[in-house]
Order: sequence, then C-alpha cells, then structure tokens
Amino acid sequence: MILSLILRLTIWFLLTSDLSLINIIIGVSIALLLPQTKPEKESLRQWIQILGHLLMAIPQAYKEAVEIMIFPHAYEGLTLQKIEQKRSRYLIFLDIFLITFTPKTIVLKYNKKGWFTIHRILRKKTP
Repeated sequence: MILSLILRLTIWFLLTSDLSLINIIIGVSIALLLPQTKPEKESLRQWIQILGHLLMAIPQAYKEAVEIMIFPHAYEGLTLQKIEQKRSRYLIFLDIFLITFTPKTIVLKYNKKGWFTIHRILRKKTP
C-alpha cells in the first residue's frame, strides 16, 4: 500500500512538475481515491534498482533533449528489449515509464512474453 502510494505520488509530481501545497493535497487525494489492487510480491531490491534507474533517467532525458536540438535526428528504428520474467505490473509500468521518459524513445507495445517494442529516433542510419 505504501509503495503504491509513493509510486502514484511520484508519477503525479513528475507529470505536474509542481510541489505547491495545493498540488500535494490534490496528488495525495487522487492517490488515495484511485482503486487499490491486491498486492503483488516484489522485492525491495527490485524497487531500489528501478528507483536508481529513475534517478539516472532524469539527466539522460536532459542530455537527449539537448542532442535533439543541436544535432539532426533524421532516422527512426524499432528495437525489441527483453525484460525480467515475473515482474509485477507496477514494475512493468515503471519500466515503460522510464523508457518513454527519455525524449528519443517510446514503448509501442508490451508483449506478455516479456518483450517491449521500442521506437527510437536515431542520428545515423543503422544497417
């Protein structure tokens, strides 16, 4: 329950980019009013690992945004990325969020067999 609340508030604050008192109250209210699902078994190690990836994704997103502005990115590509088996829905959502958070990538499809289809913009054409 606590991790779910933290996840919802984190997403709320990332989407709104506002830490004012009224926005915090709205975020907590929405996080509490959203339906709760039965808890899934996730290890603390997985949560710490994904939060570490989130902290690394923020500077990477700024770096990619500057690259897009300075250098032309005229090509596109699709890639497949495998994810760990037996990930909870929350962790899969955070994986998708992290991939889509950076400006050069977006998840197009999640395959229940453990694959993401990712669209990327590229500077150079790949063979």
